[in-house]
Amino acid sequence: MSVPYETAAYESHESPESPEEHLARLLGRALNSFELPDEVIWRLDCALAHDSSLHSAHHSAGRHRETYRHTWLLADGSALTLWELAHNTAPDSAPQHEVYVDEEELRAATARLPLPPDAPDFELPVTVQLSPVTAPRHTYVPDDSADHARRLLRRAENGDRPGPATATLLTTAFAHQITQAFGRPCRAGRAGLGFSLYEHAFLLRDGREISLWEVEHTATPDGRHMCEVYVSEDDAREAMERRAARTP
Repeated sequence: MSVPYETAAYESHESPESPEEHLARLLGRALNSFELPDEVIWRLDCALAHDSSLHSAHHSAGRHRETYRHTWLLADGSALTLWELAHNTAPDSAPQHEVYVDEEELRAATARLPLPPDAPDFELPVTVQLSPVTAPRHTYVPDDSADHARRLLRRAENGDRPGPATATLLTTAFAHQITQAFGRPCRAGRAGLGFSLYEHAFLLRDGREISLWEVEHTATPDGRHMCEVYVSEDDAREAMERRAARTP
């Protein structure tokens, strides 16, 4: 059975839409989008990729309904699915769309539609083909991450800190994670000399991950606190070694 173009062809995993645009369009046409839990919307704010597919269809005497499965890959590597019900069973036959969090809610809504039980129906196997996105290495927290990156770069005092290209790229960061890095201690310098190394991992809107490595230390002539930022862990650890060796 063929499915009308206006109800089947408007969703495709080849769509150039971003995950945010796709979600906005889905919620914009759904009559009950206001009923979705806030937690679901919040989780979808950090989606990296999405896929949509026709799940089932039901046609009878000019009336029809279709169900679609919309799945998003999230920043923490998990997936979240919303189910869309599209039909023209209103008195004026106008197209209507509804969205649900789980299949049970979808089935209940479908059962309420005024379609005869003997109408032809088919169901497609669920196949989800998300865009090839590597699962994130970190557990990110959506926050004002672009501003965090800007402040980190601003306080860096080393002359070889990341340049304008990195700063511009980080304006698209929407989530980040800060962790302290241990291992490979630098050589001892002046008594009481302190070094700390932190990784600031950022998740960008296009799904890429970028880390900046922050060295905090007191290896300065007057013992004051200093911050340096590097684009790789190796560069940061080499800087720590140099600082410790030069400090009497």
